[in-house]
Amino acid sequence: MGAKILVVEDDPDTAETLLNGLRQEGHTVEHVADGRDALYLASAAAFDAIVMDRMIPGLDGLSVLKALRAADIDTPLLILSALGQLDERVKGLRAGGDDYLAKPFAFAELAARLDNILRRPARRDVVTTLTCGDLEMDLLQRRVSRGGARLDLLPREFKLLEYLLRHRDRVVTRTMLLEQLWDYRFDPHTSLIDTHVSRLRKKIDEGFSPQLLHTVRGSGYRLSVTP
Repeated sequence: MGAKILVVEDDPDTAETLLNGLRQEGHTVEHVADGRDALYLASAAAFDAIVMDRMIPGLDGLSVLKALRAADIDTPLLILSALGQLDERVKGLRAGGDDYLAKPFAFAELAARLDNILRRPARRDVVTTLTCGDLEMDLLQRRVSRGGARLDLLPREFKLLEYLLRHRDRVVTRTMLLEQLWDYRFDPHTSLIDTHVSRLRKKIDEGFSPQLLHTVRGSGYRLSVTP
């Protein structure tokens, strides 16, 4: 069975080679060309592995890798780079990379290295529960409760809350939500996000204390026990 792979590569020809080759191997592949997009997507969605170029716009590959590991996101990651010197490979591995492949590369070698890191056991136990105060989400049972009381959420509300829980105590912008949960790329001031957040807030905050879902004026939203 194929894996779900995130490819982060800004060179069009290399990206096309990776996407075509990995899909022929039976994998499901998503592609972004910018480091910030990679960080948002890798933080919000579950991937079996990431193949990432080191020199990418927005946020370089090592910075993305360090941010993911700091957030306890341990998705196996293969670094691609034209910087193939020993000290550069060491930097990549010490930053949290699972393997390092210098460019130019043969796709057959990349596929073999990717298979290898996919077979490795996870660094940590898989997270099955997300919490914020007395709010709890069971990812296996797809259940949400607060203070022991079951909350009934619609699928879109569940997805929105999961994203907020995975970014607990951090500001999540409307643009992030539109791009990661709705796959839209238009005016972040649209009322779509506000409407869904308002409905979610009623379900998780009304009748409970303290309020967990906060509006950060001019920025977005933050799920936190702290006001």
